[in-house]
Amino acid sequence: MDSVVEYSWELFIIAEVLSVVSLLLFCVFRYFYSKPRFSLLFIFFFLLLLVLEALLGFYVYRQTGEFSTFLIVITIFVIYACTFGIGDFIRLDRWMRKKIGSLRGIELLSDKDYEIMEKNSDPKYIAKKYRISSFIHLAVFVIAQSIFWFMGTESISEMGHYLTDFSWLDEGTAEGSPYPNDTLFAIGVIWGIVFIVDFIYSWSYTLFPSKK
Repeated sequence: MDSVVEYSWELFIIAEVLSVVSLLLFCVFRYFYSKPRFSLLFIFFFLLLLVLEALLGFYVYRQTGEFSTFLIVITIFVIYACTFGIGDFIRLDRWMRKKIGSLRGIELLSDKDYEIMEKNSDPKYIAKKYRISSFIHLAVFVIAQSIFWFMGTESISEMGHYLTDFSWLDEGTAEGSPYPNDTLFAIGVIWGIVFIVDFIYSWSYTLFPSKK
């Protein structure tokens, strides 16, 4: 077996550890040593590791021809980093500048930062933002699931049958389902659960708005 495939999990874990270290070094040089330009080197290193993880997943898939659990994990990490992870990192950066600036007795936030923070405390703005993200997730979910089902069915009418009768979920396997194999069946079902939870959570800000 190819050594890269054999030690794929170990390589992925090493890459993740290095990613965490690079983010910690970014914080140290950005917030404690006030070297924002130099700290960007660690962000570039983090992005390089992300690309290497994606290439590792692609290489393993080319060698094995299977969409294994390892590939599912890498796909989730890469997709998160390229989507929600960006927003989470920006919010973390702003929060770190606020806290560390307070501890050091200096101002690390700009007027625009305070404007964004004020906006993010507005329940109406938060509800709107989550509604938009829920519709984007819905569109991506429907497109991806449609592709999976087209791969596993022979006609639109057959897909319609599965949409009206979900008894195939009780079997727990791809056989008798609209999915072409067990891997995509697992991805589709898990993603479906995540989508439902995320959609309910996103719309809870609209249905049950919080106080400012």
